[in-house]
Amino acid sequence: MKANVGGIDRVLRIAAGLALIAMVFVGPQTAWGWIGVVPLLTGLISFCPFYTLLGIDTCGVKES
Repeated sequence: MKANVGGIDRVLRIAAGLALIAMVFVGPQTAWGWIGVVPLLTGLISFCPFYTLLGIDTCGVKES
């Protein structure tokens, strides 16, 4: 797996994932908050399978 999630994208994914997971414990307390696991994991491993399908790379490093 080649990393395709870079800097700011990573930070936003991790923050959004943590915020969604927090909703399971505080706020509306619905199971929908567990959807936050997806952006959290993609942010932590710097790889998004959906980005691969769309040909998106936010790392900023281009292969020659």
